Amino acid sequence: QVQLVESGGGLVQAGDSLRLSCVASTRTFANYAMGWFRQAPGKEREFVAAISRSGGSTYYANSLKGRFTASRDNAKNTGYLQMNSLKPEDTAVYSCAAALRDPGVYASTTQAYDYWGQGTQVTVSS
Repeated sequence: QVQLVESGGGLVQAGDSLRLSCVASTRTFANYAMGWFRQAPGKEREFVAAISRSGGSTYYANSLKGRFTASRDNAKNTGYLQMNSLKPEDTAVYSCAAALRDPGVYASTTQAYDYWGQGTQVTVSS
């Protein structure tokens, strides 16, 4: 069982930046691909970004390319999501997820991931 704990959310103004962190409880964090998803009130959970086990490959939702960057530090068992130029429509609960098998082309789907964090709230005011 892998536990994931997100942090770094908060209330910011439009145009600000935030960096979310996701700490995994496992020492074999490098064996897991990671994903980031978000869910706004009244909406379905949507894909944000995915990053491979080594961190060498990343994949983003088209609408977020250029503003969001996923990274990871396997030595610290931690994944990161850097969010720049935030907009009010980015307001959501952001969750990280871990997949033991390489999600491949299914990296944007929730079903590809085995473990989920509780999420951290990001609120962007206009």
